[in-house]
Amino acid sequence: MATAHTSETTDVRENIIAVGQRLIGAKGFSAVGLNEILSEAGVPKGSFYHYFGSKDAFGVALLESYFEEYLHDLDQTLAQPGLNMAQRLMNYLRIWQETQSFYNCQGKCLAVKLGAEVADMSEAMRASLNRGTAGIVSRLASAIETGVTELSLSIEGKPQTVAQSLYQLWLGASIMVKIVRNMQPFEMAMATTQQILHLAP
Repeated sequence: MATAHTSETTDVRENIIAVGQRLIGAKGFSAVGLNEILSEAGVPKGSFYHYFGSKDAFGVALLESYFEEYLHDLDQTLAQPGLNMAQRLMNYLRIWQETQSFYNCQGKCLAVKLGAEVADMSEAMRASLNRGTAGIVSRLASAIETGVTELSLSIEGKPQTVAQSLYQLWLGASIMVKIVRNMQPFEMAMATTQQILHLAP
């Protein structure tokens, strides 16, 4: 019986997170009130505080869930069979363009959306963003190192430094895409990436 209750508890909590991710991905953290999330999720306010102590704690849970899914997808992309690492990295960046653009990203662009907004607002959420983005960078660094070893790409400098530069380049490009409302910043980021990794366009 306890198992059924536990799974019901997990379902309600995950539903609140999924709804929050979609709404906050579209409007930002400050613009979405708890009432809007709860009414959309069909959950009473008391239940919210049963799962999350505050909106801040909810924000942390939201980011942790987002990064868990993101890193799982990234691991799969970087392990695609039948491709070399340079091709897998290019696939990852193509997926990035599709999911992080100025169209409705359905909650898939939380790191881009919330990075600037919550880093100054909440230390707990900033730390969660920092952990999540560090996870992305370390995977990219390993992938670049593999690519160098198999000779599908080459770099100047250390894989970790190059991975950090690339992540920052694409994060900046994602913000510019939202500002200019076209895909040119991504095209420039892709051309720069190809230069950094010494890949033919």
